[in-house]
Order: sequence, then structure tokens, then C-alpha cells
Amino acid sequence: MLPKEFTPKFFDTLRHYNRQQLGRDVMAGLIVGVVALPLAIAFGIASGVSPEKGLYTAIIAGFLISAFGGSKVQIGGPTGAFIVIVYGIVQTHGVEGLIVATFLAGIMLIIMGLARLGSVIKFIPHPLVIGFTSGIALIIFSSQVKDFLGLRMGALPADFLEKWVAYAQHLNSINPYAVALAAATVLIALFWPKLTHRLPGSLIAILVTTAAASLLRLPVDTIGSRFGSIAATLPAPSFPSLDLASLRSLVQPAFTIALLGGIESLLSAVVADGMTGGRHRSNMELVAQGGANIVTALFGGIPATGAIARTATNVRNGGRTPVAGMVHAVTLLLIMLFVGRWAALIPMATLAGILVVVAYNMSEWESFLSVAKGPRSDVAVLLITFFLTVLVDLTVAIEIGMLAAAFLFLRKMIQSSEVLVLTDALQEAEAAEAADNTDGIRLPRGVEVFEISGPLFFGAAHKFKEAMKVIEAPPKVLILRMRQVPMIDATGIKTLEEVHKEIRQRGTKLILSEVNESRVLPALREARLLFAIGKANVTSSLEGALARASQVLAEGRKLM
Repeated sequence: MLPKEFTPKFFDTLRHYNRQQLGRDVMAGLIVGVVALPLAIAFGIASGVSPEKGLYTAIIAGFLISAFGGSKVQIGGPTGAFIVIVYGIVQTHGVEGLIVATFLAGIMLIIMGLARLGSVIKFIPHPLVIGFTSGIALIIFSSQVKDFLGLRMGALPADFLEKWVAYAQHLNSINPYAVALAAATVLIALFWPKLTHRLPGSLIAILVTTAAASLLRLPVDTIGSRFGSIAATLPAPSFPSLDLASLRSLVQPAFTIALLGGIESLLSAVVADGMTGGRHRSNMELVAQGGANIVTALFGGIPATGAIARTATNVRNGGRTPVAGMVHAVTLLLIMLFVGRWAALIPMATLAGILVVVAYNMSEWESFLSVAKGPRSDVAVLLITFFLTVLVDLTVAIEIGMLAAAFLFLRKMIQSSEVLVLTDALQEAEAAEAADNTDGIRLPRGVEVFEISGPLFFGAAHKFKEAMKVIEAPPKVLILRMRQVPMIDATGIKTLEEVHKEIRQRGTKLILSEVNESRVLPALREARLLFAIGKANVTSSLEGALARASQVLAEGRKLM
């Protein structure tokens, strides 16, 4: 029997499934299938491949992610986040290189899931996610300006700035009919939901603008005029031939696909949990995402992941089990088989309008502004990731963004770590208690007390060393109060060892007080530091440490 964390949610739902839920799931699946149709085609074209490849991905990956995933309501398929990566891979390595990269990414996702990294990926810094998501949105928008305005120009430059220079040079070729269709698409997609949620605004926009372009014979590019007819069948599975050099060059893009796919799918699952009150299995979700990408690659598809907007649509329309996602995939298959040939009539300006709306929704400008008003470290990660995504490369943006987030986090941790001298405070407390004639803390002569606050790791170890240098005359006993040290690493242990060795040579006894028993004490025990310090010199309270110090001083006087 599979461990529960690696059991697909579909198997769980079969135990208590009923006819009423089947009806709701079928209806939700039909609606989501219709919603996914224009997006799948648009994402395929924007990614630099033929439109049917977006459909293949939505059908195959959508079915597998629902059937074997760790979320009951996740809808999988191509998403806008992958457009930038896929387009770059196709331009550099061709469609065959994309297939291999998608296949490798699938393997990486499965390994991540089996290694139980699902819970780790969910904690990618929020400013980094907003940064590259907003950057991707801006790139998607800029890639659609040509078709939105109907510009007569050649292939678009890959570089963001060069792309806009090229647009400026061809503004005299604007096609007003294309602009009208694209603008109408945007307006319908944005305002149709105010009338009803039964049918998606993007589908209504496609029907209206396609009918207008065909009936009025408008001089605009269509899917058919640019790509030819859309295939009405699924292709036979195949895999391109590959040499070792090409494989090596595709490892990094594959890792980017896997990382972005993992992040987006788990974010989508978390959003779905919030809407349904459920709880997804993150590691099983990664395994399913990986398997879906492997199979999709064999059929010539593009990378797939969990789609937040389609998942939300599924939940809003009553979908509560993986059956809804499977019905969504079957719906797309039937549309492709029987209606797909009519998709060739869709104007490119219409798809550009749909993708402009997608880019707007992806931009999360409210979240961007919110993070931009926050702490400087978050603003730095946000802007670094955003500008690197737009101007350099998404892979570089994620790598440097993660490094920046890690270093800034370490800086915060270092700033939160302190070494305080408690000797004076304890002496003042002792004097006050003596004046009140009450029994309290007694600080023996020749005893120094320091308190370490915060994690004692490599970034804060130097603070501890510097603090120890303030001791002018070596005391008989040095007490280190460690009640606020939640963790210690190898550098922290090494620093403690050095301090212990140095003060022992000066005739000072080291006593540790209130050491964290779950994390710090076991680490000191494994490093044999407790043996060197002595079990009697590790106490559970400051009072116990002071009592032990008095005992040490008394023993010292007897030896004299």
C-alpha cells in the first residue's frame, strides 16, 4: 500500500462518491474545458509553437494531473508563466530541444516529490514570486503588441528593449481593424463576467470577433493564415534523437521549468485549499506534475503545471473532486476532434487581446505595490527579480533572486543575534534585593555572566567572539546564558570550542545555562563539547548556574 502522502486524491474520493457530486463535477469540467480552449491555443502560439501543441498539453497533462495529483480540484495545463521560458528554449534549441527539456523537467519534478521537497518549495520568498510573475506579465504583454496593433514586421527580436525599438520603427504600419478586434476582445473579457459567469468572457470574445472578422472579411491575420489548419487528432508518441552536448545544454532550462512548475502548481493548490477548506498533498502533486510533463513531452506538448485561474473557475462552478479536471480534459479533446478546424478562423489580434488580459491578471500590480512599500530587503528582492526577468533571463532572475533573498535573510538573522553582558544588571538586581532584605539572585565575586540571543550560526559567530574580548581580567567563572538560542551550526559549535579552550588556558571555568534541549543540546553532545565542558557545568536555570559557580569557587579556594 502507498504511503498516504503519495496516494492520489482521486483514490480518496472514490470511497464516498455519489451521483449528485458527479453532476456538479461534470458541469464544472465542461465549463473549465470551454475556458481552457482559447487559453491553450493562445499559450501555444505565444510560446513559439503551433497552436495544437497547447491543446495537446491541456488535454494530456490536464487529465493526468487530475487523475494522479495531490489536490482534489487542481486543473493542470499550459500557463502564461511558461511562455517566456518555452519561447526562449524554442528560439535557442528548437522544438525538439523543448521536448527534451520538458521531459527532463518531468523527471526532476518526480525526484523533488519523492525527496519530499513539496513543503520546501511552498516557502519560496513572496517578493521573489511577485517579482518574476510581474516580470513575466510585462514580457507577455510586450510580446503581443505586434498582433494587438497588427504591425507589419518580421520576426520579433528576443531582447525586451530591442523589441520595443522595433515596435517604434513600425508604428506606421498599424492595422486599425486588428486594433479594433483586440480592443473588443479585452473589453468583452473584462466586462462579460459582470453579466454572467456561466460562459467565459474569453470564449464570447473569440466567437464575436471571429464572426465579425469572417463576415466582414477584415484584412487581419488569423491562425489559419499564419499556421495553417489545426490538427484534429492526437499525434503518436515519439522522442527526438539527442546527443550528449545538447542534453547538457538543456539541463538548466529543464531545471527552470521544473522549479517554476513546482512553485506555480503548489501555489495553485494552496489557493484551492483556501477556497474549499481542503488540504492537498504537496509531494504527490509534484510527482503527478512530473509524470504529466513526461507523457506530454512524448506527444510533442509544452510544459504544464497547475493553473490558478482555471482551478478557481473549477471550484466556483462546483467542482470538488478530480473528476471535474478529467472531464475538462475530455471536453477539450472532443472540441479538438469535432470543432478544432474552425479555430483556424480566429484572428491573431483576438488571441493577442486574450493574452493582454492574461498579462494584466498575472501582473499582480496591487501585490507589487504592497511589497514595494515594505522593508528594504523585500523591495530589493522584488526589484532584482523583476528587472532581471525582464531584461536578462528568468533563470538568472530566479537564481540571483534566491541568492539575494538568502543573503538578506542572513543579514536579518545576524542583526537579530546579540551577546549581552548581564553581570552589571545582576549586580544591580542583587543590590536592590539586599536593600529590601529579600532573598534573590546572588552573584559571586569573580563570575561574569553573558547572554546570547538569537541563532548562533556562522553569520553571528563573530559577534560572540568580539563580545568575549570585552572581558578585561579573566574571571574565575564565565556563565553563558543560552535560553534564547534556538539553533546552533558547526561554526557556532567551533566558536564555543575555541572560547572554551582559550578561557580554560586562562584559568576560567565555563558554565552553560538554559541550553535548548531539542536542538542545541544534542548538537553540543554530538560534537563532544559537553564532554569537554563537563556535564555538571550545563544547568537548566540561571540560578543553578550561579549555584554551580559558587561551588566551583569554593572548590578553588580549598585547593589554594
